[in-house]
Amino acid sequence: MNESQDAEVYDRLNLDRPHGARVYDYFLGGKDNFAIDRQAAEHLLEAFPGFRTAARSNRMWMHRAARYVAERGVTQFLDVGTGIPTSPNLHEVVQQVVPEARVVYADNDPIVLAHSRALLVSSPEGKTAYLEADVTDPQSILESAEVKDVLDLSQPVALSLVGVFHYLPDALKPYDLVQQLLEPLASGSYLIFSHCTPDFAPELWERAIQVYKADGGDAQVRSKEEIARFFDGLELVEPGVSAPFRWHPDAETERLVENGEFTDVSCSLWVGVAQKP
Repeated sequence: MNESQDAEVYDRLNLDRPHGARVYDYFLGGKDNFAIDRQAAEHLLEAFPGFRTAARSNRMWMHRAARYVAERGVTQFLDVGTGIPTSPNLHEVVQQVVPEARVVYADNDPIVLAHSRALLVSSPEGKTAYLEADVTDPQSILESAEVKDVLDLSQPVALSLVGVFHYLPDALKPYDLVQQLLEPLASGSYLIFSHCTPDFAPELWERAIQVYKADGGDAQVRSKEEIARFFDGLELVEPGVSAPFRWHPDAETERLVENGEFTDVSCSLWVGVAQKP
């Protein structure tokens, strides 16, 4: 991307409201965010101090989930709601397992496009592509040139929807959107999914959602039962819908549980991996 393209991207950032990808980047300690995102993030931290921990646990879980799927022979990944590149990115994780893995990233924040060069450094055997698109328009993703060029939908694909759907209220029909994304995928495909929940600290989360909306964002957190509905028709991998730190934990995750950093309240997430029959 040249300087004029970068300038065009930044002209489309809509800096009158925070964007989830940039707020998440701030929680992870990144620098690709703006004053309005940092303001919203700090307001959220005042309402619910666990956001940084939740973001970290979510990211660590995504790495384990992607690795789990790659170890079971899936070599194609569609990551919608990619967020701003934070190494290791999904393709770096899965290409350590299967160097020939092919990954398409999609996000609706132009700043991700501005940093897509970091995403596009694939292993020599594999391939990656980046698509600017919105999860609320599944057909624009599935019918894109990037998906058609990189992925073979007649073979299993892992659909990654990590930390995305709590930004979609019921009015946007989020369950339908997941089904539309899954429908053309082959048998043996996987869904990798995580979602914030108020189950462990309802009063704090009610306040956090009010604060985020007051700052111009939109969000809807959901209960375990509501999140489980996103996996309807799929076969959940054990342990099913779970807290992120209880899903196939590694040594670092277990250490953070033991020292009290990762708790149900501080993480406030439900996660799961499921296979399409």
